[in-house]
Amino acid sequence: MIRVYKTGGASCEPGVVDAARLQLTPDIIWIDLTDPTREEDLAVEAALGLSVPTREEMAELEASSRVYRENGATYMTADIIVRGDEEIPAVDPVTFILTTGPLITIRYANPKPFSMMAEKLEREAGLCVSGVDIFLHLMESIIDRASDILSRNVARVEGIANHVFSGGRTVGFEKLITKLGRAQMANARLEQSLAGLVRIFAFVGIDERVDSGDARAHLRSLSRDAESLIGHNQAVASSINFQLSAALGLINIEQSSIIKIFSVAAVAFLPPTLIASIYGMNFTHMPELGEGWGYPIALVAMVISAILPLAWFKKKGWL
Repeated sequence: MIRVYKTGGASCEPGVVDAARLQLTPDIIWIDLTDPTREEDLAVEAALGLSVPTREEMAELEASSRVYRENGATYMTADIIVRGDEEIPAVDPVTFILTTGPLITIRYANPKPFSMMAEKLEREAGLCVSGVDIFLHLMESIIDRASDILSRNVARVEGIANHVFSGGRTVGFEKLITKLGRAQMANARLEQSLAGLVRIFAFVGIDERVDSGDARAHLRSLSRDAESLIGHNQAVASSINFQLSAALGLINIEQSSIIKIFSVAAVAFLPPTLIASIYGMNFTHMPELGEGWGYPIALVAMVISAILPLAWFKKKGWL
């Protein structure tokens, strides 16, 4: 699908254009390609005289394939968070092309910042000035969305921390470790997305199209915001790792306590077992077998032999 945004109207509402009818006019400031077909790619290439990267090219991870200049245009690809409301958000590559005319975006997913940006353009027609302005405001929406997702992840991690250090028993720690793993996956994808944005901001900073003082100040602000979010995200990652280590340590302590109980019980019942074994032997000449007090004395001896080790453990602080 090809969406075209034009300047000069009362609002900046998108218009869907058929590939066969696409014509580049001076009032077009943003061409948004959403899950484009090969025919639509070719139509945009013919209208702008630029190559449009394929989905396979967008997925390449080399820095030289993600930010570069070609035929006077600046190509930038970053992994943008999609399905950010889910517990484990996904990332999908989005390519931004800055030209002397409109901004070109190519995407095969529907990140929420794009719909947020479309709504903002409908409300504020003053934003429809140039492709560079659209790019900066779109990046601002992407940063805001990343901040919201990070805030939710922080709240989720803090909730897990309250459970881990609540002082209760380690029941249910398996679920907590699973939740920590999910939080770590969300954290890693945020880091991946924000790192790509910082690379883009550094590359755009030397682009001659971002020539006004306001645009450069806006770009510097976006770069600082992204770097700040990366720092916050790394702090969350450290917290997740600490909580994971703490949870595993508490599980080991709980298991050690259980093993200690069994060990103490085994030692405590060893002397009574020995006494019972002696009197369970079927020898004819055992004096106590012929006496009426033999059985009670054996029971008393077994009780005393069990109590004495327990008292000793208690005195040593092992119980």
